[in-house]
Amino acid sequence: MKKTLAMLLAGGVGSRLNILAHARAKPAVPFGGMYRIIDFTLSNAKNSGIINVGVLTQYKPLSLMEHIGGGEPWDFMGRMRGAKILPPRTGEKDSDWYKGTADAIRQNADYIRNFDADQVLILSGDHIYYMDYSEMVAFHKARNADLTIAMMRVPWDQTHHFGIATTDARDRITAWEEKPKQAKNNLASMGVYVFNTDFLFHCLRAIPEHDFGKHVITEVIKTHTVCAFPFSGYWRDVGTLYAYWDANMDLLRPDSGLDISRWNVYTNLEEEGRSGDRPPTRILKSANVQNSFIAQGCVIEGEVRNCVVSPGVHIGKGAAVHDSVIMHDSVIESGATLSFVIADKLSHFRNNCKVGAGDRTTPNRRFPDHLSEGLTVVGKLATVPAKVTIGCNCLIHPQSTETSYTTDFVKDGETIGFN
Repeated sequence: MKKTLAMLLAGGVGSRLNILAHARAKPAVPFGGMYRIIDFTLSNAKNSGIINVGVLTQYKPLSLMEHIGGGEPWDFMGRMRGAKILPPRTGEKDSDWYKGTADAIRQNADYIRNFDADQVLILSGDHIYYMDYSEMVAFHKARNADLTIAMMRVPWDQTHHFGIATTDARDRITAWEEKPKQAKNNLASMGVYVFNTDFLFHCLRAIPEHDFGKHVITEVIKTHTVCAFPFSGYWRDVGTLYAYWDANMDLLRPDSGLDISRWNVYTNLEEEGRSGDRPPTRILKSANVQNSFIAQGCVIEGEVRNCVVSPGVHIGKGAAVHDSVIMHDSVIESGATLSFVIADKLSHFRNNCKVGAGDRTTPNRRFPDHLSEGLTVVGKLATVPAKVTIGCNCLIHPQSTETSYTTDFVKDGETIGFN
């Protein structure tokens, strides 16, 4: 793998994650108690023997840049190793920003030329999965392919979200549909590509359009050898609020296939909050914890069931938190009840409030496409006042305060703090 350079696309806006991506890029969103989404791709690269990674950032990159640093947590350090942050080459025009996946690589062609790489492995930083990329590169070489795309079978009702391929008996792609309304197959692209380096540069010169899925692949399957690498393991696109919540819940399901400890997932413990320096978690006599992940530095006095709880969270006596994702340093005071909640960092739930109580079928009025499966999402540094009841599919914007509320009962599908 020393002759394979990885380019990790990590500039996604994550608009369907709504307020979770309000001040951070999608790959920087916390996941699984103590990780960020991008940790899974970076760990896959490290575990596959990749020694150099270019990380292409764009949208609100600060927290992502702080998290990655010089790549030390993933062993991308040393004279011949490294993780390099590659922001857009912005000039005087908006057009200098990355306009698509192919354009992002095109703008960093000089970085690729710095390496004597036979292959370029192009990755996405916003999926939860485990893959040994060395197996994909070996497959690519064995097929004598110009381009290989990792692909997996998806449910037919999800095919409109993906690039869809048809293949022959040798796994060569013979037809391609980009996010079709009516798909002819259900073999879906995972957004992982292996290009021969010379062929990649040929594509970037010959095809001026900006996106691999929409423009490049549809052209090159006519003239070159493009193969599908079959993948059948755990893989989740966590680009929606429900998908994000459900993937977190997979951590608690023994048969889900999501096994972080077996996958050897690494993260930056030296970053904000310094998880490694937090005290041990305290679970007091009054607590009742069932089927939950509790990270370091928490104090649990109440009931926690089917939850993923990040470092530094305090759940008070008599509080009950069910089927929820609670991020770093949030406080849930005594008597509060939370059901099917995603709570971002430093959120505060005052005593005896009730969140997630109501009709789970009523979608959010402002964002019906983002929030309709019964979750309630509370933004970073937001407060829920004492004795306030908040229904299902509600959205509490970051930094909402007690003065943001005009009623003690927030109906299903309502939004608080939206400007």
